[in-house]
Amino acid sequence: MDGRYSVKKRTGKGELELYFHIPFCVRKCLYCDFLSAPADGETIGKYMEALLAETVGSALSYEDYTVSTVFIGGGTPSVAAVGDIERLLEAVGRCYRLDSAAEVTMEVNPGTVCGEMLARLRSAGVNRLSIGLQSADDRELAALGRIHTWGQFLDTYREAGRAGFRNINVDVMSALPGQTLSGYRRTLERILSLEPPPEHISAYSLILEEGTPFYEKNEKGLLDLPDEDTDREMYLATKEILAREGYRRYEISNYAREGYACRHNCGYWQRKNYVGFGLGAASMVENVRFRNGADLQAYLQDPLACREEVQALSRREQMEEFMFLGLRMTEGVDCGAFRRLFGCRMEDVYGEVLEKNIREGLLERRRQPEDSGAAESADGEAAAESADGEAAAESADGEAAGGEEEHCRSGEWVALTERGLDLSNHVMAQFLF
Repeated sequence: MDGRYSVKKRTGKGELELYFHIPFCVRKCLYCDFLSAPADGETIGKYMEALLAETVGSALSYEDYTVSTVFIGGGTPSVAAVGDIERLLEAVGRCYRLDSAAEVTMEVNPGTVCGEMLARLRSAGVNRLSIGLQSADDRELAALGRIHTWGQFLDTYREAGRAGFRNINVDVMSALPGQTLSGYRRTLERILSLEPPPEHISAYSLILEEGTPFYEKNEKGLLDLPDEDTDREMYLATKEILAREGYRRYEISNYAREGYACRHNCGYWQRKNYVGFGLGAASMVENVRFRNGADLQAYLQDPLACREEVQALSRREQMEEFMFLGLRMTEGVDCGAFRRLFGCRMEDVYGEVLEKNIREGLLERRRQPEDSGAAESADGEAAAESADGEAAAESADGEAAGGEEEHCRSGEWVALTERGLDLSNHVMAQFLF
């Protein structure tokens, strides 16, 4: 971060992640079911004022936390005026305890940024870009309803490098209408031929979401999607090609060069505290989940009065999240952290599920993560205490948990195998009570 962002003394409550939702785009993509829509400049300007007001007005509630990551997502955040983004980041630096090494990510789409805007974003403190490419084939981009071409992506990528960005993610999708395996491999190869190659790649298979134009076309038999075997081959090609080029798969759909895993997203999977600002944004602080409403006019009228769906997570719900979120990461979940948080062994709660999936080759025990440096371990500060204070008091087996019969010992992790990663949804669903 720039020097003007002061580093303030850490306090006892630890880390906090901030997410800012800018729910506007130039045109809605045909597969998108996110809370986003096109809007005129006046509406976007009013929204950014409301977002700033919510950010500043909420600061005192989080004064004891140190902000470790910031993520500006959408929609397409780069449709907002760069001056509004600058004011938002200035407010974060002024009103929150912002770590000097904070990761600050912003999503941008080709066709919505220029060199000057990117330079100003970098100067304002954005140090990580996530560029929505999806495909390197112009015909596939048009079929998706994207507003840009491969050539425009190349311009954006080059301008980002000139602006000083050295941590860039590229989003790519597979199983697109009309896409072949060779065509998808060409997209990956084109991305990897960039100079320099991106530090991070997010690779997702197209999902048909109800209510989208793609879903409706598919229901009518009008969408030419690859068959299941081809979809599977694309998935395997992603793993093969990216591994060969030095990208480590650290989460089900995310690949990074050493040291470039997205810290913000890892925080979600490790259940760190985070606060979402903006329309429909979700938060979790001290095991309480809440979100803002989705009514734009209500938000513009009073952005500090739109919180809804407040849910204090029970100890059982916290256990569920610890498992099915943590297992998204290839390093797995820490048995010792589970015991410290909940006062019991993982086997005491999930013994049958664990053993069943280990026998079937979907889970395995490890003495340590494959790459403990890829992202902060859940065994760290964030996992050192139970946020609701229940765990120690509710341990039914106290001393017995440390006896000779313990299987998941401190320093041992449970993780999905390669086969388990391929069937991750099936495995993770078994950890829901």
